[in-house]
Amino acid sequence: MLSNFVSGEIWLATLLTLKLASATTLVLLVISIPLGWWLSQSKNRIKPIIEACVTLPLILPPTVLGFYLLVLFSPQHLLGGAWVTAFDTTLVFSFYGLLLGSIVYSLPFMVQPIRDAFLKVDRDLLDASHTLGASKAITFWRIILPLSKHGITTGCILAFAHTVGEFGVVLLIGGNIESETRVLSILLYDLIETNQMEAANNVALVLVGFAFVVLLSLSMMRRRGKYTIL
Repeated sequence: MLSNFVSGEIWLATLLTLKLASATTLVLLVISIPLGWWLSQSKNRIKPIIEACVTLPLILPPTVLGFYLLVLFSPQHLLGGAWVTAFDTTLVFSFYGLLLGSIVYSLPFMVQPIRDAFLKVDRDLLDASHTLGASKAITFWRIILPLSKHGITTGCILAFAHTVGEFGVVLLIGGNIESETRVLSILLYDLIETNQMEAANNVALVLVGFAFVVLLSLSMMRRRGKYTIL
């Protein structure tokens, strides 16, 4: 009976993890394409500051980032208070809080491969497109994006995988609420704390298997010369 209960918990946590990773990846894709293009082309003086802000989650300990997001999302502060006013619920200890935190935490994993892919686009092709009368928008959609598709794919894979494996940020923002914030990494921690080692091993195997598939996919893409990993 207990085994069935734990299996149900693992299934719910897996679905929630995939939901969170998918939503994070989709939102980041919308954000990262224009941001990556701007970072690859701009000579603005604030560009180094923006690049540092985008890259910061790679350097900061997850608990530090999670702490400041927890403060920002709390009802006593501007963003958290505005969310409560608009939706009559808190960002802290909610799926949407996890989503916003995951977007911030995984941003560099999406932006950097996309920016690097844009940098590798042959400028002669863009000049030829403009010479033939194509607008900047048409050039971007018909030439730049297709030539950068492998970098975009890499960014999506890395952001998805990073979201699946995150722990510190989601623990501080979301806590451990079943079907709401208990993703696989949190469930693994909870099972270890309660000494359910067999169930913990099952969760760990799921995460290890997923990580292996991701790394294998990236390795195969690299062998074909289709991307450069971070």
